[in-house]
Amino acid sequence: MRKMISILNKLAEMVNGFLFKINCSANMVKSIYRMNKNLLLILILVFFVTSCEDILSPDLENNRTFDDIYSDAYFAEGLLMNAYTRLPYNNIYYSDAATDNAVINDKFSSYRNMATGQWSAIYNPVSQWENAYTAINYLNLVLEHTDSVKWSRNDTLRLLFNARHKGEAYALRALFMFYLLQAHAGYVGSQLMGVPILTRFVDSKTFTKPSRATFEECINQVYNDLDQAEQYLPLDYRNLTDPNLIPSRYAFAGIEKYNTVFGDINRQRISGRIVKAFRAKTALLKASPAFEGTQSDWEKAANYSAQVIQLLGGLEKLDPKGYNFYKGSNVDAINLTIRKDQAEMLWRGSLYTSYDIELTNFPPTLYGNGRINPSQNLVDAFPAANGYPIDHPNSGYDPNNPYSNRDPRLLEYIVVNGSTLAGKQITTAANAVSDDAIDKIRTSTRTGYYLKKLLREDVNLDPTSRQGKLHFNPYIRYTEILLIYAEAANEAWGPDADGGYGFSARAVIGEIRKRAGIKQPDEYLASITSKEQMRELIRNERRIELCFEGHRFWDVRRWKENLTIPVKGVRIVNNNFNIETVENRMFQDYMYYGPIPYEEIIKNNLQQNNGW
Repeated sequence: MRKMISILNKLAEMVNGFLFKINCSANMVKSIYRMNKNLLLILILVFFVTSCEDILSPDLENNRTFDDIYSDAYFAEGLLMNAYTRLPYNNIYYSDAATDNAVINDKFSSYRNMATGQWSAIYNPVSQWENAYTAINYLNLVLEHTDSVKWSRNDTLRLLFNARHKGEAYALRALFMFYLLQAHAGYVGSQLMGVPILTRFVDSKTFTKPSRATFEECINQVYNDLDQAEQYLPLDYRNLTDPNLIPSRYAFAGIEKYNTVFGDINRQRISGRIVKAFRAKTALLKASPAFEGTQSDWEKAANYSAQVIQLLGGLEKLDPKGYNFYKGSNVDAINLTIRKDQAEMLWRGSLYTSYDIELTNFPPTLYGNGRINPSQNLVDAFPAANGYPIDHPNSGYDPNNPYSNRDPRLLEYIVVNGSTLAGKQITTAANAVSDDAIDKIRTSTRTGYYLKKLLREDVNLDPTSRQGKLHFNPYIRYTEILLIYAEAANEAWGPDADGGYGFSARAVIGEIRKRAGIKQPDEYLASITSKEQMRELIRNERRIELCFEGHRFWDVRRWKENLTIPVKGVRIVNNNFNIETVENRMFQDYMYYGPIPYEEIIKNNLQQNNGW
């Protein structure tokens, strides 16, 4: 084991010389260290087949060759698992600090640097290039060899395992292409371009310089992979008791063998339901203004998301606790033994015990670093309790008492002056003695606000008795799917047409706002008559509901909204609320689209997006 770790540390020091080699980062080494022996061996094989073999010591115990992939399913499984570990869902809240939603109090933060003028083809904290292409290369290896892997001694189980791995690999390849397009698609001259499409495994012997495909070609590749995945994957992973419920293509297997491969134990793997959700996400990206969306594209996004909502059981099945999915009581209520999970979560990461996010974001008096500071801009986006925007004459908003009579989500997601967090009152006023006061110490808030969303208040950070609690990373919430439908249906058919599904954009937004605690009847929602008014409301609801979940940075770009709105904060002195600019955003219009990495332009003569 020690030899393996030593080798992996050496691998982490390598600087890769071509497009699809592995990013052996320190974080990956730490992750590998926590894995079991079998997976360590698997990943060493992966390094071997991606041209890292010269670093492997010739006297390594249990030397394995690539041919072993066919006889040892653990090795083959490792290729797929490596792709899962690369899904970009860790620390998703940071990207809001590069938008008008927040700033960060770490002056060395890459997101802060990017947002204040340092974003470039060389310096790109939101790049998905190396991570995604490494994952895609692994997945191509799976697809090329899975038919020859001896997944089981039993022929039936071998067929089932092979089918599942194919489905997962196609689906994951589609997901990584989606993230590549989101981060790197853009215009070259007048042509909307995507990224290189890689459907074969490449190494130093087979590598040829890639070329960029059009955006349309890349979108079609995503759809094709998702279609392929659905042919193999079950809608959900669950143990069945009735053989008549087995999908017809697997009816030959019988209950016991079907459950072994597609049963409860695999519930966090990518499933047919997740594939359908990503088809809706892809259609929304394609339909958006930045990507030349058409009426047909909006209709596709509406139809795909509506199908997922129907599978949920309709709007009435929206989880009443869904907007507080991260709270301790909701997380602790998950009991996988009896299949009790959060109804809000279409797909989430595994449960883990930690206090990392609290240590990063709790205020200093709670032993935290207060990193993410929500903006006054975001605070102002929360409507009054009656649903009216706070600048509307019917809102009843009181600028001298700005946090009362507001949408309940405001105080659920953001710590304001006088809020209670983890049983302690947090004072952010500038004239307060507390270290939580604005700009008081290095870890104090810069905006007058602290993050509350995603944090568990029952975590204890006291160094003498520090204790973590269960957490998970949200991947796709049903609320996101509802918001996709609302946006797409409004653009395709207007606020009130239902496309034959029985629910309209207005009905969806009404359900989300009702769940949040907006006073009923929702008079402001009822007052909206045009597509344009509904569009503004939908975008604002998306901003509120999905804040700090990794969406805002990409949403304002696909909508082609103003990227340079200054980030505001509040400085409270003797109960006077003074709004001030905290940080200016330094984005140019060409930054609606991210850059192709500079090294790829040099190495492979790829065309760069306009402006970069």
